[in-house]
Amino acid sequence: MSSTYGENLRLTIFGQSHSPAIGVTLEGLPAGIPIDPDRLQAFLNRRAPGQSPTATARREADCPQFLSGLREGRTCGAPLTAVIANTDTRSGDYANLLDCPRPGHADFTAQEKFHGFQDPAGGGHFSGRLTAPLCIAGGICLQILERHGVTVAAHIQSIGQVADEALDPVHPDLSRLCDVGPLRVLSSDRGREMEAAILRAKSQGDSLGGVIECVALGLPAGLGDPMFGGMENRIAQVVFGIPAIRGLEFGTGFAAAAMTGSSHNDPFCIEDGSVRTKTNHHGGILGGITSGMPLIFRAAVKPTASIAQVQQSVSLSRGLEQPLEIRGRHDPCIVPRAVPCLEAAAAIAIYDAILEREKGGTSWT
Repeated sequence: MSSTYGENLRLTIFGQSHSPAIGVTLEGLPAGIPIDPDRLQAFLNRRAPGQSPTATARREADCPQFLSGLREGRTCGAPLTAVIANTDTRSGDYANLLDCPRPGHADFTAQEKFHGFQDPAGGGHFSGRLTAPLCIAGGICLQILERHGVTVAAHIQSIGQVADEALDPVHPDLSRLCDVGPLRVLSSDRGREMEAAILRAKSQGDSLGGVIECVALGLPAGLGDPMFGGMENRIAQVVFGIPAIRGLEFGTGFAAAAMTGSSHNDPFCIEDGSVRTKTNHHGGILGGITSGMPLIFRAAVKPTASIAQVQQSVSLSRGLEQPLEIRGRHDPCIVPRAVPCLEAAAAIAIYDAILEREKGGTSWT
């Protein structure tokens, strides 16, 4: 089982939802880069559980402890390792899941692969809890990218049937992003509608999914490769490491299938002395390589599998169908807490590509 990503920035995530701690190791960070711990903690707080009625009641401080890789607030060239303690666990809530798997969850496939030796508590290594160390790595990469003029931000495009306002794909105004309670959106009115929809589903013992849109601004043209090293590939590999992600599209995405070439092609133009495009159906990537336009992608997040309603499952030991009532504390909608995870994933993939370009002797600024 591999929980490692990257060629130039090597990221490894370890731990389980209810293990003593979870953590991350980052290899390949240049020495001497200052890391602001307060800004990193503020970023992690956006993902942390137990902060609103739309999230799980599990409460974790998610305060990282750095074991190596930092000296006097700067990277020192050694592998950077950080851990987060798991303190608010109730493993007994999951005791029956080795025999009776949750519909829509990884309990059954984990049983088939690991033959009962897997850790079922809180979902083990399959849990969204593992996105906390992902956000440590991503939060560090976001700080590095910002110092070079690159901004990465995401918003909730939709939850259930409620859609946020559209973001201009050519000149996206990220200053419009606002926080409505636990939700990051462009329209505060739509954000309140989304929150109400989540709470309705929660009251019915159900859950909702949604779509998150992520944008990277300030990227130079020329990052990435064709074929398997393309920017879409790099980003997708990290994004699909986030539990509950079911789909990914770049630029116009699946809607492009219903367009003609003349309407989908983005006309080139000169803007402020640089080659740009008048539209941005390609989402900032052509042939796997950044074009200099805003890099835009969207991820579909499924409804939370662990819901309060009684569902049909099976007893694996007896080979019989049986009902399952899930215990434990679960998000009625994963989408709000997944927004910083998408930003983290994009930042990690982009910085990995930048390090590759720098190793080739090409400056990216």
